[in-house]
Amino acid sequence: MQKKLTKGSLLTEDGQLAEAGYSTSLVKDYSRAAVRAGRMRIKEWDYYLIYNNRFGVALTVADNSYMGLLSISFLDFENKAEHTVSPILPLTRGKLNLPESSERGSVHVKNRHSRFSFVKTDTERILTASMEKFDAGLPIRMKIVLTEEPRDSMVIATPFAEKKTAFYYNQKIIGMKAKGIVEYKGRKYYFRPEESFGLLDWGRGVWTYDNTWYWGALQGRIGSEIFGFNLGYGFGDTSTASENMLFYGGKAHKLANVHFDIPGEKEGEIRYLDPWKVADDEGRLTLDFMPMLDRSARMSFGVLMSDQHQVFGRFNGTAVLDDGTRIPVQNMLGFMEKVRNKW
Repeated sequence: MQKKLTKGSLLTEDGQLAEAGYSTSLVKDYSRAAVRAGRMRIKEWDYYLIYNNRFGVALTVADNSYMGLLSISFLDFENKAEHTVSPILPLTRGKLNLPESSERGSVHVKNRHSRFSFVKTDTERILTASMEKFDAGLPIRMKIVLTEEPRDSMVIATPFAEKKTAFYYNQKIIGMKAKGIVEYKGRKYYFRPEESFGLLDWGRGVWTYDNTWYWGALQGRIGSEIFGFNLGYGFGDTSTASENMLFYGGKAHKLANVHFDIPGEKEGEIRYLDPWKVADDEGRLTLDFMPMLDRSARMSFGVLMSDQHQVFGRFNGTAVLDDGTRIPVQNMLGFMEKVRNKW
Protein backbone atom coordinates (compact mmCIF):
# COMPACT_ATOMS: atom_id res chain seq x y z
CA MET A 1 0.00 0.00 0.00
CA GLN A 2 1.29 3.46 -0.92
CA LYS A 3 -0.88 6.08 0.81
CA LYS A 4 -0.55 9.75 -0.17
CA LEU A 5 -0.50 12.40 2.53
CA THR A 6 -3.13 15.13 2.67
CA LYS A 7 -2.61 18.75 3.70
CA GLY A 8 -2.65 19.71 7.36
CA SER A 9 -0.66 19.59 10.59
CA LEU A 10 1.93 16.87 10.90
CA LEU A 11 1.11 16.12 14.55
CA THR A 12 -2.07 15.83 16.59
CA GLU A 13 -2.58 17.78 19.82
CA ASP A 14 -1.15 14.87 21.83
CA GLY A 15 1.97 14.75 19.66
CA GLN A 16 1.20 11.70 17.56
CA LEU A 17 1.65 11.58 13.82
CA ALA A 18 -1.65 12.73 12.33
CA GLU A 19 -1.19 10.70 9.17
CA ALA A 20 1.44 8.33 7.79
CA GLY A 21 2.24 8.23 4.10
CA TYR A 22 4.17 9.89 1.29
CA SER A 23 3.91 12.92 -0.94
CA THR A 24 5.89 14.77 -3.59
CA SER A 25 5.90 18.06 -1.64
CA LEU A 26 5.74 19.27 1.99
CA VAL A 27 1.99 19.05 2.43
CA LYS A 28 2.25 18.57 6.20
CA ASP A 29 3.19 21.43 8.53
CA TYR A 30 5.92 20.61 11.05
CA SER A 31 6.16 22.56 14.30
CA ARG A 32 8.79 21.90 16.95
CA ALA A 33 6.40 23.33 19.56
CA ALA A 34 3.85 20.61 18.74
CA VAL A 35 6.22 17.77 19.72
CA ARG A 36 5.08 16.03 22.90
CA ALA A 37 8.07 13.73 23.42
CA GLY A 38 10.92 14.78 25.71
CA ARG A 39 12.71 17.85 24.37
CA MET A 40 16.02 16.01 24.42
CA ARG A 41 14.62 13.48 21.93
CA ILE A 42 13.96 15.91 19.03
CA LYS A 43 16.27 15.52 16.04
CA GLU A 44 16.50 18.01 13.18
CA TRP A 45 18.99 18.24 10.31
CA ASP A 46 19.77 19.67 6.89
CA TYR A 47 22.19 17.58 4.83
CA TYR A 48 23.42 18.61 1.39
CA LEU A 49 25.43 16.46 -1.02
CA ILE A 50 26.85 18.15 -4.11
CA TYR A 51 28.97 16.31 -6.64
CA ASN A 52 30.08 15.68 -10.19
CA ASN A 53 32.07 12.76 -11.59
CA ARG A 54 35.38 14.02 -10.16
CA PHE A 55 34.71 15.41 -6.69
CA GLY A 56 32.00 16.37 -4.22
CA VAL A 57 31.22 17.84 -0.83
CA ALA A 58 28.76 16.93 1.89
CA LEU A 59 27.51 19.51 4.40
CA THR A 60 25.54 18.77 7.56
CA VAL A 61 23.99 20.98 10.20
CA ALA A 62 22.18 18.86 12.79
CA ASP A 63 20.49 19.69 16.09
CA ASN A 64 19.89 16.46 18.00
CA SER A 65 18.97 18.33 21.19
CA TYR A 66 21.55 16.74 23.48
CA MET A 67 24.19 17.56 20.87
CA GLY A 68 24.60 19.37 17.60
CA LEU A 69 26.80 18.51 14.65
CA LEU A 70 28.57 20.56 12.00
CA SER A 71 30.16 18.43 9.30
CA ILE A 72 32.06 18.88 6.04
CA SER A 73 33.24 16.05 3.82
CA PHE A 74 35.43 16.52 0.76
CA LEU A 75 35.07 13.61 -1.67
CA ASP A 76 37.78 12.88 -4.25
CA PHE A 77 36.34 10.31 -6.64
CA GLU A 78 39.32 10.31 -8.99
CA ASN A 79 41.72 9.28 -6.21
CA LYS A 80 39.10 7.34 -4.19
CA ALA A 81 39.73 9.40 -1.08
CA GLU A 82 37.74 11.54 1.34
CA HIS A 83 38.25 13.71 4.37
CA THR A 84 35.57 14.50 6.94
CA VAL A 85 35.58 16.76 9.99
CA SER A 86 32.51 16.89 12.27
CA PRO A 87 32.72 19.19 15.31
CA ILE A 88 30.24 18.45 18.11
CA LEU A 89 28.20 21.18 19.78
CA PRO A 90 26.98 20.16 23.27
CA LEU A 91 23.38 20.55 24.44
CA THR A 92 22.00 22.53 21.52
CA ARG A 93 18.33 21.78 22.42
CA GLY A 94 16.91 23.65 19.45
CA LYS A 95 19.27 26.61 19.74
CA LEU A 96 20.46 26.17 16.14
CA ASN A 97 17.00 27.38 15.07
CA LEU A 98 16.67 25.12 12.05
CA PRO A 99 13.68 26.15 9.91
CA GLU A 100 10.40 24.27 10.26
CA SER A 101 10.13 24.00 6.48
CA SER A 102 12.65 23.41 3.70
CA GLU A 103 10.75 25.88 1.54
CA ARG A 104 11.63 28.97 3.57
CA GLY A 105 14.03 30.17 6.22
CA SER A 106 17.78 30.06 6.59
CA VAL A 107 20.42 28.27 8.63
CA HIS A 108 23.27 30.25 10.19
CA VAL A 109 25.57 28.42 12.60
CA LYS A 110 29.15 28.97 13.68
CA ASN A 111 31.65 27.94 16.29
CA ARG A 112 35.27 28.86 16.90
CA HIS A 113 36.60 27.38 13.64
CA SER A 114 33.52 26.73 11.48
CA ARG A 115 30.83 28.75 9.73
CA PHE A 116 27.77 27.43 7.91
CA SER A 117 25.05 29.34 6.09
CA PHE A 118 22.20 27.81 4.08
CA VAL A 119 19.97 30.53 2.59
CA LYS A 120 16.75 29.76 0.73
CA THR A 121 15.46 32.35 -1.76
CA ASP A 122 12.61 32.06 -4.23
CA THR A 123 14.85 30.52 -6.88
CA GLU A 124 18.08 29.40 -5.20
CA ARG A 125 19.69 27.66 -2.26
CA ILE A 126 22.92 29.47 -1.40
CA LEU A 127 25.33 27.35 0.63
CA THR A 128 28.46 28.79 2.21
CA ALA A 129 30.66 26.86 4.61
CA SER A 130 34.19 26.96 5.98
CA MET A 131 36.45 25.23 8.49
CA GLU A 132 39.73 26.89 9.36
CA LYS A 133 41.50 23.68 10.46
CA PHE A 134 39.99 21.11 8.15
CA ASP A 135 42.94 19.01 6.97
CA ALA A 136 46.52 19.09 8.28
CA GLY A 137 45.88 22.55 9.70
CA LEU A 138 44.66 23.89 6.35
CA PRO A 139 41.19 25.37 5.78
CA ILE A 140 38.35 24.49 3.44
CA ARG A 141 36.00 27.18 2.14
CA MET A 142 33.14 27.05 -0.33
CA LYS A 143 30.19 28.83 -1.85
CA ILE A 144 27.68 26.78 -3.84
CA VAL A 145 24.40 27.85 -5.43
CA LEU A 146 21.72 25.24 -6.16
CA THR A 147 19.09 26.12 -8.78
CA GLU A 148 16.32 24.56 -10.87
CA GLU A 149 14.73 22.67 -8.01
CA PRO A 150 12.60 19.91 -9.54
CA ARG A 151 8.83 20.00 -9.32
CA ASP A 152 8.64 16.77 -7.30
CA SER A 153 10.58 15.53 -4.29
CA MET A 154 10.32 12.58 -1.93
CA VAL A 155 8.37 13.38 1.24
CA ILE A 156 7.41 10.78 3.84
CA ALA A 157 5.88 10.78 7.32
CA THR A 158 6.92 7.64 9.19
CA PRO A 159 5.63 6.48 12.59
CA PHE A 160 7.35 4.14 15.04
CA ALA A 161 5.10 1.37 16.35
CA GLU A 162 6.92 1.10 19.68
CA LYS A 163 6.43 4.76 20.65
CA LYS A 164 3.35 6.80 19.75
CA THR A 165 5.05 10.20 19.98
CA ALA A 166 8.00 9.14 17.81
CA PHE A 167 7.97 10.05 14.12
CA TYR A 168 10.17 11.03 11.21
CA TYR A 169 9.21 13.68 8.66
CA ASN A 170 11.63 13.69 5.75
CA GLN A 171 12.09 15.35 2.39
CA LYS A 172 14.71 14.39 -0.19
CA ILE A 173 15.15 16.85 -3.10
CA ILE A 174 17.15 15.15 -5.84
CA GLY A 175 18.86 16.63 -8.89
CA MET A 176 19.24 20.38 -8.35
CA LYS A 177 21.85 22.01 -10.58
CA ALA A 178 24.98 23.17 -8.76
CA LYS A 179 27.34 26.03 -9.44
CA GLY A 180 30.15 27.12 -7.17
CA ILE A 181 33.69 26.89 -5.93
CA VAL A 182 35.51 24.94 -3.24
CA GLU A 183 38.95 26.00 -1.98
CA TYR A 184 40.86 23.10 -0.43
CA LYS A 185 44.59 22.37 -0.03
CA GLY A 186 45.56 25.34 -2.15
CA ARG A 187 43.39 24.29 -5.10
CA LYS A 188 40.12 25.60 -6.46
CA TYR A 189 37.44 23.09 -7.46
CA TYR A 190 34.59 24.31 -9.63
CA PHE A 191 31.03 22.99 -9.76
CA ARG A 192 29.52 23.69 -13.18
CA PRO A 193 25.74 23.31 -13.58
CA GLU A 194 25.91 21.26 -16.78
CA GLU A 195 27.68 18.44 -14.90
CA SER A 196 27.19 19.07 -11.15
CA PHE A 197 24.12 18.29 -9.06
CA GLY A 198 22.97 18.70 -5.47
CA LEU A 199 20.52 16.95 -3.20
CA LEU A 200 18.96 17.91 0.12
CA ASP A 201 18.06 15.51 2.91
CA TRP A 202 15.79 17.53 5.22
CA GLY A 203 14.75 15.65 8.36
CA ARG A 204 12.71 16.49 11.46
CA GLY A 205 11.50 14.04 14.06
CA VAL A 206 11.64 12.09 17.29
CA TRP A 207 13.45 8.76 16.97
CA THR A 208 13.48 5.66 19.11
CA TYR A 209 16.81 4.69 20.67
CA ASP A 210 18.24 1.95 18.41
CA ASN A 211 17.73 2.11 14.63
CA THR A 212 19.37 0.98 11.42
CA TRP A 213 18.66 2.62 8.09
CA TYR A 214 19.56 1.90 4.50
CA TRP A 215 19.67 4.78 2.02
CA GLY A 216 20.77 5.20 -1.56
CA ALA A 217 20.57 8.09 -4.01
CA LEU A 218 21.72 9.01 -7.49
CA GLN A 219 21.54 12.15 -9.61
CA GLY A 220 22.85 12.87 -13.07
CA ARG A 221 21.99 13.51 -16.66
CA ILE A 222 20.65 10.98 -19.16
CA GLY A 223 20.49 12.67 -22.53
CA SER A 224 18.71 16.00 -22.12
CA GLU A 225 16.94 15.04 -18.86
CA ILE A 226 18.05 14.84 -15.24
CA PHE A 227 17.51 11.38 -13.75
CA GLY A 228 17.78 10.34 -10.14
CA PHE A 229 16.38 8.17 -7.42
CA ASN A 230 15.88 7.96 -3.68
CA LEU A 231 15.82 4.51 -2.07
CA GLY A 232 15.52 3.67 1.60
CA TYR A 233 14.16 1.40 4.32
CA GLY A 234 15.02 -0.17 7.65
CA PHE A 235 13.43 1.92 10.44
CA GLY A 236 9.96 2.81 11.62
CA ASP A 237 6.63 1.46 10.35
CA THR A 238 6.66 1.79 6.56
CA SER A 239 3.58 -0.36 5.95
CA THR A 240 1.68 2.72 4.71
CA ALA A 241 4.31 3.97 2.29
CA SER A 242 7.95 3.63 1.33
CA GLU A 243 10.41 6.41 0.47
CA ASN A 244 11.39 4.84 -2.84
CA MET A 245 11.07 7.08 -5.90
CA LEU A 246 12.55 7.56 -9.35
CA PHE A 247 12.88 11.09 -10.75
CA TYR A 248 12.97 11.91 -14.45
CA GLY A 249 12.65 15.39 -15.86
CA GLY A 250 11.53 16.71 -12.45
CA LYS A 251 8.65 14.24 -12.08
CA ALA A 252 8.45 11.55 -9.40
CA HIS A 253 7.66 7.90 -10.18
CA LYS A 254 6.72 5.89 -7.08
CA LEU A 255 8.23 2.52 -6.25
CA ALA A 256 7.05 0.15 -3.54
CA ASN A 257 9.70 -1.79 -1.58
CA VAL A 258 13.37 -2.21 -2.43
CA HIS A 259 16.18 -4.30 -1.00
CA PHE A 260 19.96 -3.83 -0.94
CA ASP A 261 21.96 -7.05 -1.30
CA ILE A 262 25.16 -6.13 0.56
CA PRO A 263 28.05 -8.62 0.29
CA GLY A 264 28.65 -10.46 3.56
CA GLU A 265 25.76 -8.89 5.47
CA LYS A 266 23.96 -12.19 6.06
CA GLU A 267 27.16 -13.68 7.45
CA GLY A 268 27.78 -10.68 9.69
CA GLU A 269 30.97 -9.63 7.94
CA ILE A 270 30.03 -6.91 5.45
CA ARG A 271 32.40 -6.25 2.57
CA TYR A 272 31.33 -2.72 1.71
CA LEU A 273 33.65 -2.34 -1.29
CA ASP A 274 32.50 -5.52 -3.04
CA PRO A 275 29.70 -5.20 -5.66
CA TRP A 276 26.13 -4.77 -4.35
CA LYS A 277 22.81 -5.52 -6.01
CA VAL A 278 19.61 -3.47 -5.70
CA ALA A 279 16.10 -4.50 -6.72
CA ASP A 280 12.48 -3.64 -6.00
CA ASP A 281 9.61 -6.09 -5.49
CA GLU A 282 7.74 -5.20 -8.68
CA GLY A 283 10.48 -5.68 -11.28
CA ARG A 284 10.87 -1.95 -11.97
CA LEU A 285 14.40 -1.48 -10.64
CA THR A 286 17.39 -3.73 -11.21
CA LEU A 287 20.81 -2.28 -10.44
CA ASP A 288 24.38 -3.40 -10.00
CA PHE A 289 26.42 -1.13 -7.74
CA MET A 290 30.21 -1.07 -8.00
CA PRO A 291 31.68 0.72 -4.94
CA MET A 292 34.81 2.84 -5.08
CA LEU A 293 34.88 4.83 -1.81
CA ASP A 294 33.58 4.06 1.69
CA ARG A 295 33.03 7.20 3.75
CA SER A 296 32.91 5.43 7.09
CA ALA A 297 32.68 6.87 10.58
CA ARG A 298 32.15 5.31 13.98
CA MET A 299 31.80 7.03 17.31
CA SER A 300 30.76 5.79 20.74
CA PHE A 301 30.15 7.83 23.89
CA GLY A 302 28.65 5.74 26.67
CA VAL A 303 25.10 4.81 25.64
CA LEU A 304 25.43 6.77 22.37
CA MET A 305 26.80 5.08 19.26
CA SER A 306 26.88 5.73 15.52
CA ASP A 307 28.30 3.37 12.89
CA GLN A 308 28.07 4.85 9.38
CA HIS A 309 29.10 3.60 5.96
CA GLN A 310 28.24 5.85 3.02
CA VAL A 311 29.61 4.05 -0.01
CA PHE A 312 30.06 5.91 -3.31
CA GLY A 313 30.24 4.08 -6.60
CA ARG A 314 28.79 3.47 -10.06
CA PHE A 315 25.35 2.14 -10.91
CA ASN A 316 24.39 0.08 -13.95
CA GLY A 317 21.00 -1.40 -14.71
CA THR A 318 17.44 -0.46 -15.60
CA ALA A 319 14.68 1.65 -14.04
CA VAL A 320 11.06 1.63 -15.24
CA LEU A 321 8.91 4.77 -15.00
CA ASP A 322 5.19 4.78 -14.14
CA ASP A 323 4.21 4.66 -17.82
CA GLY A 324 6.46 1.69 -18.54
CA THR A 325 9.32 3.66 -20.09
CA ARG A 326 12.61 1.87 -19.45
CA ILE A 327 15.53 4.08 -18.42
CA PRO A 328 19.01 2.61 -18.93
CA VAL A 329 21.35 3.46 -16.06
CA GLN A 330 24.91 3.32 -17.32
CA ASN A 331 27.94 4.00 -15.13
CA MET A 332 26.17 6.72 -13.12
CA LEU A 333 27.69 7.97 -9.86
CA GLY A 334 25.73 7.77 -6.62
CA PHE A 335 25.90 6.21 -3.18
CA MET A 336 24.48 3.52 -0.93
CA GLU A 337 24.71 3.52 2.83
CA LYS A 338 24.02 1.54 5.96
CA VAL A 339 23.88 3.43 9.26
CA ARG A 340 23.17 2.18 12.77
CA ASN A 341 22.53 4.70 15.52
CA LYS A 342 21.92 4.33 19.24
CA TRP A 343 20.80 7.83 20.05
